[in-house]
Amino acid sequence: MFHYSIIPRFRFFILSTIFLLALLGCGGGEMDRPRVSLPSFKDVPAEAWNNLAQKRIYFGHQSVGFNIMAGVEDVLKENSRLRLSVVETSNPADFSRSLFAHSRVGKNHEPLTKIKGFSTFMGNGIGEKADIAFFKFCFVDIYAPTDVQKVFGEYKSSLAELRKKYPKVTIVHVTAPLTIVQSGWKAFVKKIIGRPIDGYQDNKQRDSFNELLRKEYKEKEPIFDLAMIESTLPDGRRATFTQDGKEYPYLVPEYTKDGGHLNEKARKFVAEQLLILLATLSS
Repeated sequence: MFHYSIIPRFRFFILSTIFLLALLGCGGGEMDRPRVSLPSFKDVPAEAWNNLAQKRIYFGHQSVGFNIMAGVEDVLKENSRLRLSVVETSNPADFSRSLFAHSRVGKNHEPLTKIKGFSTFMGNGIGEKADIAFFKFCFVDIYAPTDVQKVFGEYKSSLAELRKKYPKVTIVHVTAPLTIVQSGWKAFVKKIIGRPIDGYQDNKQRDSFNELLRKEYKEKEPIFDLAMIESTLPDGRRATFTQDGKEYPYLVPEYTKDGGHLNEKARKFVAEQLLILLATLSS
């Protein structure tokens, strides 16, 4: 005789199995690939830090940029040999001396305004005075619906014009930042039933933009690969997910409290890499 009491137990067994598999096999992505080796402060000679302190630098950004600049302040407090003057400004008059200037540029969710805003700041006088200049997009600027080809086309055209107009300025290209992706048992179940996993499509679009940027400027002009750094743990492991046979990076969950902005640990980690790049360019 069939006992109906078996059914709840069977359901419990199935749900428990799904949950266990989710914990074991769906942590949000793969972190067992070949490790990335990032430069460290000890790789930078003292002369390069001294040269950096003499530069006039401009960085345009929004909220993640403020995270990074807070990280720069953290690094400066811990390293007395770094003598940078960090100032929040886009006023060309302030560039009469050495400084690391930064300010808001454009509007979030509107990437073209950031391209235009950076060009405007450069044209208003910063381009005539800065030694190094760059800006970055935010993760909210590039997501699933974004026309990546259009945004990159505008970016490439605008930056080419600035490069011609201000040949003495070193322009640094910055990859678009990432966000975390959904993980755990919910993501596992979505994968099984074929539903979209939160964060996958957005980060795929960001990766598409970043690949265009890397292809265009790699080994030609300096790139600060923010996306690569955000998806790299301190031990060099990468945070990636696989879809349709291709791997895509995402923001290491331990680097954020809200899924996109950088926490204290991450902001310092990113800031160190930015300062190393700027010091290298200064030497």
